[in-house]
Amino acid sequence: MNESIEHLAALRRLAGGEGAGGEGGEGSFPLGHAGLDAVLGGGLARGRLHEMFAAEAEDAGSVTGFGAMLAIRARTAGSAVVWLRTDDAERRCGRFHGPGFAELGGDPDALLLVTAPNPVALLRSAADAARCAGLGALVVEGWGKLPALDLTASRRLALAAEKSGVTVLMLRLGAEPVPSAADTRWRVVAAPSDGLEANAPGPVMLDIELLRRRAGPSGMRWRLEWDRDRCAFREPALSGAMVPLPSHGSAEDPAAGALRRTA
Repeated sequence: MNESIEHLAALRRLAGGEGAGGEGGEGSFPLGHAGLDAVLGGGLARGRLHEMFAAEAEDAGSVTGFGAMLAIRARTAGSAVVWLRTDDAERRCGRFHGPGFAELGGDPDALLLVTAPNPVALLRSAADAARCAGLGALVVEGWGKLPALDLTASRRLALAAEKSGVTVLMLRLGAEPVPSAADTRWRVVAAPSDGLEANAPGPVMLDIELLRRRAGPSGMRWRLEWDRDRCAFREPALSGAMVPLPSHGSAEDPAAGALRRTA
């Protein structure tokens, strides 16, 4: 499933093939967590650009896992997921772990992994892929500030997503939020999971914060547990659910010091 930038001709054929350039799909896909879906108006909007940031550099794996889970939720039967990442992201975060993606409930056979040598090639490839209406989801993973990803570039991606109906998930690792055309913006941190019998590791647990939403409330946090069997999020048994953030200052991080790589 690993493709290099030299094989992007196939990706460009997808972008220019049947169905590309059509009207974007309507609606959203539910995430499975009732409180979160209610705030989002039924789920995460399809055909939009969504950004994810790590709370700390060590949480890069949690952001990658969150992006994988969202891609699994967004994908429809018979569609593919394209995952684009820079060489720098691969060096810093490690090679993409196919068995980990499968363990989350994803289908490795439906995943096309493409590595780009630099941010410019990454964004060019993302623009091609975002125009392919047949994709279930597009994940774009970069490391650092990515100066090429300015407001104009993000608008280009957002417009392509709206036109094709492809959900674009932008993973901003080792970066801080800057102005963009993203529909939603999230901050992700790992949370301690509840262990199973025989001291076996429990389901993946994440704390997520909705930093920004173009059309709706923001500034809220949830603790989510991933249900691998349903491929959906759920509320942990002892979760505090949703916590509004103060308009000034910061809220206490309930997951400080608890790190877990999810993918």
